[in-house]
Amino acid sequence: MAKKMTNKTPLFGNRRSHACNATRHAQKPNYQKVTLVDGTKVVVTARDLRTMKKQNQIAA
Repeated sequence: MAKKMTNKTPLFGNRRSHACNATRHAQKPNYQKVTLVDGTKVVVTARDLRTMKKQNQIAA
């Protein structure tokens, strides 16, 4: 089981129709499974993955 390295949570808001009805919905984080250079498998967000690639922490 991969360890989750980030603590991002969903954002909640309302969808609005033309009649101004409000329906609750969530925007969930974009989680990705990756393997680090040392071989451990982790779950990170796409934004964190991009940062980690810049710092050469991801196995190619």
